[in-house]
Amino acid sequence: MAFYHGVKTSEQSTSLSTTVKVENGVTFAVGTAPVHTVGGKVNKVIFAEDYESAVKALGYSDDWDKYTLCEVIKTHFVLYAVAPVIFVNVLDPEKHCGELKSESFSADSEGVIRLPSEVIADTVSVRSSGGDTYALGTDYTLAYGEEGLLLTVLQGGTITETALTVEYKEIDPSLVSKSDIIGGVSVTDGGKSGLELVDSAFTAAGVVPEIIIAPGFSDDSEVAAVMNSKARAINELFKGKAIIDIDTEAAKNAVGAYQFKNSKSIAGENQILCFPNVALSGKRYHLSTHIAALMALTDSENDGIPSDSPSNKSLQIDSTVLKDGSEISVELSEANRLNSYGIVTALNFTGGFKAWGNYTACYPSNTDVKDYFISVNRMFGFVAKTLIFSYWGKIDGKMTPRFVQSIVDSINIWLNGLTSDGHLLGGRVEFISGENNTADLISGKMRYHVYLTPPSPAVEIDYVLEYDTAYVEALFA
Repeated sequence: MAFYHGVKTSEQSTSLSTTVKVENGVTFAVGTAPVHTVGGKVNKVIFAEDYESAVKALGYSDDWDKYTLCEVIKTHFVLYAVAPVIFVNVLDPEKHCGELKSESFSADSEGVIRLPSEVIADTVSVRSSGGDTYALGTDYTLAYGEEGLLLTVLQGGTITETALTVEYKEIDPSLVSKSDIIGGVSVTDGGKSGLELVDSAFTAAGVVPEIIIAPGFSDDSEVAAVMNSKARAINELFKGKAIIDIDTEAAKNAVGAYQFKNSKSIAGENQILCFPNVALSGKRYHLSTHIAALMALTDSENDGIPSDSPSNKSLQIDSTVLKDGSEISVELSEANRLNSYGIVTALNFTGGFKAWGNYTACYPSNTDVKDYFISVNRMFGFVAKTLIFSYWGKIDGKMTPRFVQSIVDSINIWLNGLTSDGHLLGGRVEFISGENNTADLISGKMRYHVYLTPPSPAVEIDYVLEYDTAYVEALFA
């Protein structure tokens, strides 16, 4: 040992680890967007933190029947002001388009021809009546605006006539099929598409999404089944929620919704089933997009923790409707009947329209409280995700008594904090000898047993009223 005379210090690593705060309630939306208007991407993870970045990457249109992701942009960023949202557009301008068209147009007095917004700019070719082809950028420009695709004749170019022949192709969202939404992995280059990209979100954006939606497509049973499969094990580790709509052309009331649920075998603990559609100022929305945004908003108001149910929270709607836009009334008895089937709905009882329903789609066949209550189910997923991220750095550490105890102490402190804040009724972790046999420990395998009890939502409050004759004596006081 080297000679030393004086005072000195050293540092030792803290035995307790700090838990990592994880993003929760992040929506992963798969659908169609007018990407041809902004040069957007197809089958790529798009991470958007506000309305502007979403529109810049995906484009925007109020025609949500054609462009389903625009509904998600409006609900999340405008109506509920929640972020981030992860998008995957499957509408491919090279694949989902019509045949080449040729049409004569006359430029207006300002030298502008207004083409439909569905026209794909990359396919446009402009010719004279004599067959001469004009050059983009030299003779004319193309730019998308509120009035469509604007073809503007440039001064100083070679175009001298007002009548021009324009060849073009139009985007056709109707060609998008459920197989595009479901997606898969390419056998040629390994590229992923559609719902398969949910596992790529963490790599691309550094966020593990929890809520999976596909408005306009989730009412297909095969799409719903794949959404459920993906929600069951995102990145093979994390549990999410697939929010699914009931087809309101097939079901027009509670009984029809029940029959739809049974016939499509939608009964997973990771599925949230919604009925009917909703509307605001005459604009129809899928209830799934509102429930997804409402869950994210509820979490954000609850310190990012999903212990509070989205049920009985305000929805930004003014009516309940079917797919054809016709308004239907969901009375309390009808809403409760839907809830009894494990279906979430919208109810206008007091204080405007609110989400109504606490159960995942597994209810009533599954009687495990950790599966059928939405908030309890999500809390289990939240705790699991937090533990994975917080203690991933412990992997390959030396298994010593101090190592074991530091994990136990750290998790218990965190669980105690969740309990004191009202997110849990109680929780603890134990390293139990009976669950860790010698052979497993020798091979480096450890098992910690986490006990937790999230609070159940108060689905029923019963007040018993009784006439008390003793108070009659007050007349003689």
